[in-house]
Amino acid sequence: MTAGARHVLDNPALASLTGPHAHFAEKRGRVLRYPVDVSPWLALPDEPDAADWADVAALAGAGAEVPLAGYAGRLPAGWEITFHVEGVQFVDDGLAAAPDPEAVRLGPADVPEILELVARTQPGPFLPRTIEMGTYLGIRREGALVAMAGERLHPPGWTEISAVCTDPAVRGQGLATRLVLAVAHGIRQRGETPFLHTAARNTHAIRLYESLGFRLRRTTAFLGARVPERLPEGVF
Repeated sequence: MTAGARHVLDNPALASLTGPHAHFAEKRGRVLRYPVDVSPWLALPDEPDAADWADVAALAGAGAEVPLAGYAGRLPAGWEITFHVEGVQFVDDGLAAAPDPEAVRLGPADVPEILELVARTQPGPFLPRTIEMGTYLGIRREGALVAMAGERLHPPGWTEISAVCTDPAVRGQGLATRLVLAVAHGIRQRGETPFLHTAARNTHAIRLYESLGFRLRRTTAFLGARVPERLPEGVF
């Protein structure tokens, strides 16, 4: 990488939607997004201009809330910040990745049960087609899905581990650790490197990830913005 060049993980949604996840991309101008039933991630160019913001508005619609993960610039006049969460990005720095004999691959038929687990544990967005983004592994006890982890963003050479969650009834048994390492093993088998995001305030998760061999790469932010109800003529 040349001096001053940006790393693909600095704008991972854009790198995903112009790379391995290009088949998902809905595009207007330089703005890309996943289908709304796959992921809420929207990808801005590194330095968006007025035309790019008009394209965001056209894609999302007047009054819509738009997630802008990693964006640190100013919003255009009339746009409202709806949430702002400080975040951190970690990368593999020596994970003891390994398959897990109890982990099973989850598929579309498992989505209703996955959505129930997500509702109980709140690991972050998981939509009806999120499972199409990569491999998701789960652990079942007495037939019920009690823990899960999987793959989300996919910049070239990297894969994000996401949706790490464990039912409260079985926490403390190391299931999340096992699944993270199993998902990481699959990523490594493809010759790629695992990375992940979490909220900066989630100190429990941060301690876990550091103990497993993840290294803090950068701080970031997760924010949402509301498109103005009244848009200039010509936006659509």
